[in-house]
Amino acid sequence: MVSSAPLNIDAIRSTLATKALGQTLYLYQDLPSTNREACSLAQQGAAHGTLVVAEHQSGGYGRHGRAWFSPPGFNIYCSILVRGKSQILPLAQWLSWIPLVTALAVTEAAHQVAAVSLALKWPNDLLLQDRKVGGILCESTLTTPDKPIVIIGIGLNVNITPQAFPEDLRPTAASLIEAAPQPIDRNRLLAQLLWELEQYLDELQSHGPTQLRQAYLARCATLGRQVKILFANDQQILGTAETLSADGALQVRPRVTSPRAQPPALIEVHAADVIHLRE
Repeated sequence: MVSSAPLNIDAIRSTLATKALGQTLYLYQDLPSTNREACSLAQQGAAHGTLVVAEHQSGGYGRHGRAWFSPPGFNIYCSILVRGKSQILPLAQWLSWIPLVTALAVTEAAHQVAAVSLALKWPNDLLLQDRKVGGILCESTLTTPDKPIVIIGIGLNVNITPQAFPEDLRPTAASLIEAAPQPIDRNRLLAQLLWELEQYLDELQSHGPTQLRQAYLARCATLGRQVKILFANDQQILGTAETLSADGALQVRPRVTSPRAQPPALIEVHAADVIHLRE
């Protein structure tokens, strides 16, 4: 196992350059879930930018409540409380872009701190050589329509080695250390991640998603791929992922069922599981 220095509040703050994100910081050795803890703090009135970090999660979860492998001491498990919304975007569009810009922030932080290049699988999975190195789970509540609260949960495999994953995860899971020249300073990586995310959230707030969409398109490994889209109601479609709409939805061209058929119209996918198919 790769040596990994422990997370430390002073070490995080030593390189933290944000105005709000992480300025209120809670670090735990063990939590059931950083998202649940952040939700609890939000209900108690915690400030915008409050950060909850844990060395270990006993009940970490991702989309649809799926368990997230969260061993102690090697990765990043954190949740960030975001209050307010863009004044220039409809609430639904602002909410739909939060996980996408968070994914962008993680990729930029990994590049800056660890010299690791990641790709994005729509909407918010982080890929290293087509294997999942991290994921994002955003959960939102509305105190009022004008004062939404979003909890951004991030799980990122950093210094865990491939052999340390459970056997069933090894074909699909990855860690930044596989592509990094040396063990990664998680404290610095977390501080950089928060700075990048604050910049992207400010951009979304002030100018909308136009430039952010271009940045996401440039890093999205889903575009141009043959994909299977699995909806929550068990329906599915097969097709080609072509682009993103203005609100961040994935636009998919379904497969032609007959050689003589007209090209089918694009379908906008707002929420679904996406599987990259082998060409």
